[in-house]
Amino acid sequence: MTKLHKIFFALFFCHASGYGQTIEANYAFIHSDDDSLTIIKKAANVVPAARQLRWQQLELIAFFHFGMNTFTDREWGTGKEDPSIFNPTSLDARQWVQVAKNAGFKQIIFTAKHHDGFCLWPSKTTSHSVASSPWKKGLGDVVKEVAAACKEFGLGFGIYLSPWDMNAAVYGTDEYNDFFVTQLTELLTNYGRIDEVWFDGANGEGPNGKKQVYDFNRWYAVIRKLQPDATIAIMGPDVRWVGTETGYGRDQEWSVVPIDNLNPSITETNSQQTVTFKPAGDMRSDDLGSRQKIMHAKGLVWYPAETDVSIRPGWFYHAEEDDKVKSPEKLLDIYFNSVGKNSVLLVNIPPDKKGMIHDSDISTLMKWKALRDEMFKNNLAKSATFSSNNGINTNLLADENSTTYFTTKNKYEATVIDIDLKIPQLVNVVLLQEDISKGQRIEQFEVEALVNKKWRKIAAGSTVGYKRLIQFDTVHTKKLRLKIIASRLNPQFSEIGIFYTKKQYK
Repeated sequence: MTKLHKIFFALFFCHASGYGQTIEANYAFIHSDDDSLTIIKKAANVVPAARQLRWQQLELIAFFHFGMNTFTDREWGTGKEDPSIFNPTSLDARQWVQVAKNAGFKQIIFTAKHHDGFCLWPSKTTSHSVASSPWKKGLGDVVKEVAAACKEFGLGFGIYLSPWDMNAAVYGTDEYNDFFVTQLTELLTNYGRIDEVWFDGANGEGPNGKKQVYDFNRWYAVIRKLQPDATIAIMGPDVRWVGTETGYGRDQEWSVVPIDNLNPSITETNSQQTVTFKPAGDMRSDDLGSRQKIMHAKGLVWYPAETDVSIRPGWFYHAEEDDKVKSPEKLLDIYFNSVGKNSVLLVNIPPDKKGMIHDSDISTLMKWKALRDEMFKNNLAKSATFSSNNGINTNLLADENSTTYFTTKNKYEATVIDIDLKIPQLVNVVLLQEDISKGQRIEQFEVEALVNKKWRKIAAGSTVGYKRLIQFDTVHTKKLRLKIIASRLNPQFSEIGIFYTKKQYK
């Protein structure tokens, strides 16, 4: 890029983002002289990058924790394990992926290397890998088999690569970052498309008793270069951790959050493709992105939450936990409190020592899928009529297309949508969605039902985002109404679903 082009882009961005921004990007700078309306406009026009939008639409991702810990019956190893103990007798990655697909998952993340440093592919960086194990006489490659199964069954494929390595002699030195880049490069170039790269923040001692200073920004740049469509989570620029490992998210989950380290260099391309730093700031509080929070921000960025949980008490397989697998009803409640609260749910399903998903896990997963199918099979909104005094495109509210949306005339920020079911119906579940490709805007909403000729509030919330699911006590009604009480500029409401389930799971 020439100096003249750089000046042009800088001037263009200052004009676009500094005063009354209407350009959609996945970040925005906040200037000291921005008034409250300008800040709200900027927040309303922060949108996901293409990779982030694809990721959000997945809703359900499966995590496969498998490796040396599976055979030592531990959660965390030591890095001193003998590779000879890694010897699954019936490893079947196709079974893993088919189970996940049948349960409704859209993507897989596989633990290519955990903290013990044992690589489940034949890495050139170390002998501490499957190449030194008796499995397939040292000629096996678990990463290759999982990647191939994902491709066969049409699921996304992601990798977990632990930054902490208890086995690598160079851990705790500058050389380790080179070592790690080589491992990343192997994984990002030898297994086809990678859809997500998952880093945690674990940082302990290596063989030399030292801790490592991770060169995350260098690692991000490698990923952007080799797999530009991959989201980088959790210690990364694209996806953040919700803050627990329970599967339960926040009641108020903003994907647009304030940050203090927005990099001015991205103005040269005005593209999120070059954002290769982890947003800094408080990402653990109950309120991350309300008006009160964004008014004091230096910048805003689209940084959505991933909510993780294991189907068992542990993350690796332990035989004594075969009767402790979470129930289908528990997983459905988790689904409502993760996917149903504007997050993506990452469920860990650990293969056993044979290299298979255990029957206990499969049974729960299939029953959970059946519960979801039964609950959402009959959307009463599809046969309803919608009306709004100041609305546009009310006919698109139940078209089951998340990229079409209802909005309002004349920049109204609040509105009421009346819903006529035509005949009285039992109702106890509501689904709401925004078209997040246009941003996240709704700040407060209520749902009311006409019962005995009186309007009764049956549900309420703050944020909606990609999806909001609410269960409430069953009502018998013919008419409902959705009240959007507060919104950042015009609401862009994509979808309404109305359901009834005989059993309540909350």
